[in-house]
Amino acid sequence: MLGLLKEEMEVGGAGPRHINGTRRGMLMMLPWIILCTSLWMVVNGQMKISPETVQKWAVTFGKEIAALSTKYSGAKLLQKKYKDVEGVLKIEEVDGEELVKKFAEEMEEMLGRKMKSVKRLAEAAEEADLYHEYNDTLEFEYYNSMLINMVDEDGNSLPLGGEFPLEANEHFSKLPVSTQQSNIQVPTNVYNRDPDILNGAYMSEALNDVFIDNFQKDPTLTWQYFGSSSGFFRLYPGIQWIPDENGVVTFDCRNRNWYIQAATSPKDVVIVVDVSGSMKGLRLTIAKHTINTILDTLGENDFVNIIAYSDYVRYVEPCFKGTLVQADLDNREHFKLLIDELHVKGEGKVKNAMKESFKILNEAAALGQGSLCNQAIMLITDGAMEDFQDVFEEFNWPDRRVRVFTYLIGREMTFAENVKWIACNNKGYYTHVSTLADVQENVMEYLHVLSRPMVINHDHDIIWTEAYMDSVLPTTKELFNSQAQSLLLMTSVAMPVFSKKKETLTHGILLGVVGTDVALRELMRLAPRYKLGVHGYAYLITNNGYILSHPDLRPLYKEGKKLKPKPNYNSVDLSEVEWEDMEEMVSVQANLRTAMVKGETGTLSLDVRTSVDKGKRVMFLKNDYFYTSINETPFSLGIVLTRDNGQYIFIGNVSVEEGLHDLLAPDLTIASEWTYCETDIDPAHRKLSQLQAVVRYLTGKEPDLECDVQLLQQTLFDAVVTAPMEAYWTALMLNPAGMDEGMETAFLGTRSGLMRFQRYSGIEKRVGKSFLTSMDKENMFTLDHFPLWYRRAAEYPAGQFLYYMPRQETRAGRIVIATTAITVSVGKRTAIAGAIGVQMTLEVMESKFWAIASQANDTDCSAVEGVCPLRCDGFDMDCYVIDNNGFVLISKRRKDAGRFFGEVDGSVMTTLIRMGMFKRVSLFDYQAMCKMNIHSISGARPLLSSFYGLASALKWFLSNFLLFLLEFNICGFWHTEHFADGKPSSSTSYIHKKKGDILQPCDTEYPSFVYEPSVKETNSIIKCGRCQKLFVVQQIPESNLLMLVVQADCDCSKQHPSITMEPKEVKYISSVKCERMRSQKIRRRPESCHAYHPQENANDCGGASAASLSALLVLLCPPVAMFLSPW
Repeated sequence: MLGLLKEEMEVGGAGPRHINGTRRGMLMMLPWIILCTSLWMVVNGQMKISPETVQKWAVTFGKEIAALSTKYSGAKLLQKKYKDVEGVLKIEEVDGEELVKKFAEEMEEMLGRKMKSVKRLAEAAEEADLYHEYNDTLEFEYYNSMLINMVDEDGNSLPLGGEFPLEANEHFSKLPVSTQQSNIQVPTNVYNRDPDILNGAYMSEALNDVFIDNFQKDPTLTWQYFGSSSGFFRLYPGIQWIPDENGVVTFDCRNRNWYIQAATSPKDVVIVVDVSGSMKGLRLTIAKHTINTILDTLGENDFVNIIAYSDYVRYVEPCFKGTLVQADLDNREHFKLLIDELHVKGEGKVKNAMKESFKILNEAAALGQGSLCNQAIMLITDGAMEDFQDVFEEFNWPDRRVRVFTYLIGREMTFAENVKWIACNNKGYYTHVSTLADVQENVMEYLHVLSRPMVINHDHDIIWTEAYMDSVLPTTKELFNSQAQSLLLMTSVAMPVFSKKKETLTHGILLGVVGTDVALRELMRLAPRYKLGVHGYAYLITNNGYILSHPDLRPLYKEGKKLKPKPNYNSVDLSEVEWEDMEEMVSVQANLRTAMVKGETGTLSLDVRTSVDKGKRVMFLKNDYFYTSINETPFSLGIVLTRDNGQYIFIGNVSVEEGLHDLLAPDLTIASEWTYCETDIDPAHRKLSQLQAVVRYLTGKEPDLECDVQLLQQTLFDAVVTAPMEAYWTALMLNPAGMDEGMETAFLGTRSGLMRFQRYSGIEKRVGKSFLTSMDKENMFTLDHFPLWYRRAAEYPAGQFLYYMPRQETRAGRIVIATTAITVSVGKRTAIAGAIGVQMTLEVMESKFWAIASQANDTDCSAVEGVCPLRCDGFDMDCYVIDNNGFVLISKRRKDAGRFFGEVDGSVMTTLIRMGMFKRVSLFDYQAMCKMNIHSISGARPLLSSFYGLASALKWFLSNFLLFLLEFNICGFWHTEHFADGKPSSSTSYIHKKKGDILQPCDTEYPSFVYEPSVKETNSIIKCGRCQKLFVVQQIPESNLLMLVVQADCDCSKQHPSITMEPKEVKYISSVKCERMRSQKIRRRPESCHAYHPQENANDCGGASAASLSALLVLLCPPVAMFLSPW
């Protein structure tokens, strides 16, 4: 090339100006020519990274960090201490079958106590009603939970208020409560001095003594309550009912799942809605609200579909054509979104819609699908002109097996008799819904009708609800941020209360429902973690296969800065949290789920892939599953034991005196969420920490405490064996001259939940300020997991340190955690005794690395093939230290630390995957939340213009404003002390968000990467257009780390884009998506069904609503209705 340049300069025949111009051009090209020449040399092998040099660096760096980790953790000393006591140890194999049966029996006993309490409440309520004579003019001052302890401007107590002493109680989440009496909450749409309310409140005063007696017999009871059919809610212990952030209280006990399930048997419901042209405006708004309210009364034991009709019949969800789907939370929310998109057009022809509804119900019954119990059609219309008697004669008469409930929408009464005739001749109920305020009360009527056979027969079925999150109590928001998500849930046990008066027998009068809550957190305490091992856990499912409790259940999602329950949080199937979607395991998964749903007892084994560290890291485990049913409940219990580290448990023994001495050391803590001693039985013990309770029990100060003797024995043993670590760590800290800068915290943990740690530096100097603090739940022993550093150490060879950086979102700072497992062996059995480690700043490792990874300028390069001296701090080299999951620990660019290496250099990562040094593993998240596709809802209309967008916003505002006015407590207008604001239903506010901003449940796939340890080193050349990139990779011995040295002056980003770990939504083709939505998984139906009784009086089939509008609303409704009509 230089020869070509010389030749060109020597060419004659040109003038001086031409020669000078050519010379200047050639001189400007000279730097580029030199660069190309150097690149040519690189390509021809003159620039080469020496694998031998990189290997020396890796070995030296590995030795230095291992020595550092060993010294400051004291791992060798602790391993020796456990080795010394192996002669007095016993290692036993965990009997999973025996363990799951024992846990189930204890849970059955606990839940049985709750059922007995509820039975006593039901008996007391029915007895009180039997001897109570209804009084239309009764005057009775009850404690209204909204008005207690409140005064007017003159300092006088408000009516229905008065002084109501409250005291913060540990057992009730530190809420101020009164354990001496209950009080009453009344919904905003019910007048709190209505005769029905006053008579019910007076009658149910008899429950106070039963509440208190129940609590004394079973101190683990939480909230006990009586929900009246008239709408009031008596709660024990009494509380001050606090409005939400909008200043309103929308709670109505009759809408709660425990009430609805106890009041009725399972049901199949087909909702038929009129969308003809006459249903425009306010009528359609009321119809939609009616449908949503009906949907809210359904649960996972019910089945539903929705048909819209005008000139023709169509399914709101075409995918559900001709079938019934389970009315779980997921499907109900899906229907609500579709209902919001309904529009009116054409003429209403109900006959074909009714035929289609009967066909669905008849086919379901014939095929053994649906609930196989009650069946009902809900007809929502503003009038029925056709003659459809022949439809009933063909499909429903004379047995009238399907009840028909009719809802006449709007103020027009022309067709009232026709609509009422339909209900009365099909054992249903007719209501006239003229305003939005009428909807709630009128919808509830159908529940009373369906409950008649059960009430007449006096069948007191006990029901258990699916898992739910109590959003009423004010402490829930605080708990969102302080506890494992799956343990925020609860279940309720409830029982119906009937009128036993002879004169009302055939009417089947339901007085209400009594119940109590059971926090799943308390239930799962009965399956202690120490018995299950580091990766073991227990889980509960319902008769429908839905998760009740599971450590991988994530019922919350983040919207902005707030945590909220997911729309489908309690309809997550076992198959969606337990394993990945791998074809070879589908049949085995199905077998496990089927067996558990059916309430069987058994065991099986599975090879599973699971993730830790919020899905960033994958682990491969061999799990043994053991399962059985919990008698007298619809629940099944499963436990998981992981092979190797979960199948064995060691047992040691020391004297109480010796163990107690070491247990009181200042560096020692025990798992605060575990139950070493039961502190919730005696109120005097509730303020004790677990460590305080253990000490008081062992010293004989509290001999009556109920404690886990096996756990205490193991804790005392661990305290003695680990005691020397305190002196070891202290000696290091007291020798500041020998301390390395940046070594911050030494720590250890044992299977008994015991932890010790030593801070080597003060809080003001520590980078990892949050590490091992009370807020650092991820690194502490909790009710549903061992610390992350313990779990990761358990999957790595004992004695070898595993290094990792905490995720960036934990805000732990630029720190590195080094951890290793401690084991004990007796014969051929080995068990994990614990884990030990040290937390250091990243700068500690960086300084070691950069000092090693640079050859001096006077290095003897005679025997080195390639670049020499090789320096990682040079501009032409990029050097990295990454962990076994591909995350960067060390890089020249500080911002790279903690990032996935594939995002930093996609070309090298792609090559490492192709060469087999890293394996890409696909993981699936079936609990994800994705942004809604604007076109994903059937019938969605685009915004045609800016005017349309403005009109839509105005329509939304007026409809919600009208909804507020109509749901407003009219009676309260004249009784201002009882006034409380109303607000639209949650479904309404959910629907009217901008659809592009709504998050909805979805399935996502995301990659994880894992190093293949059999490949110790490799090097390669990556061709990237006009340049080539060389790199060398070397495993760092005795660690989970790799060292990479990469040529830095060849940009391959165009040819090899970065590899991200971002999840991607799984997009199902329409047919597959439809099949998944329609699929009916195996479930166990509730044992009882009450659909018919020969003595039922079906003549009570409803009448016109007496509700009336205020003058303001009469003026508002017509223009608003016109505005709300479709464009």
